Amino acid sequence: MQSTRIGDAPSPLGKVVRVFSRLRRLFVHRQQKTPAAPVRSPQHNLFEAAASYVSGCAEDDQVQMDEAVTWVSPEALSFGINELACRAVIALARERDESPQTVARSLLGLPAA
Repeated sequence: MQSTRIGDAPSPLGKVVRVFSRLRRLFVHRQQKTPAAPVRSPQHNLFEAAASYVSGCAEDDQVQMDEAVTWVSPEALSFGINELACRAVIALARERDESPQTVARSLLGLPAA
């Protein structure tokens, strides 16, 4: 007499049940390995990255510079650094009552134009 249990039956239906049972165990096993909630680092904008990178450079802090580089794309970081440089030169020019060109050349140690 043949077994009436589906999992033990040599019928095609029994084979299908075993295949799906294996797939279910595999799927459940993989789900258990993945974290419940992905850990996300805080989002930084390009100006935060530029400020952190430039201040790290000014303080000779390579760790801070390396961290800031990972926050945004290289293009975004370059844009942020350029924007920071422009704003700094404008602020110093107003403070010194000089032209931005004079201040920029002075900061770089170039002779006056």
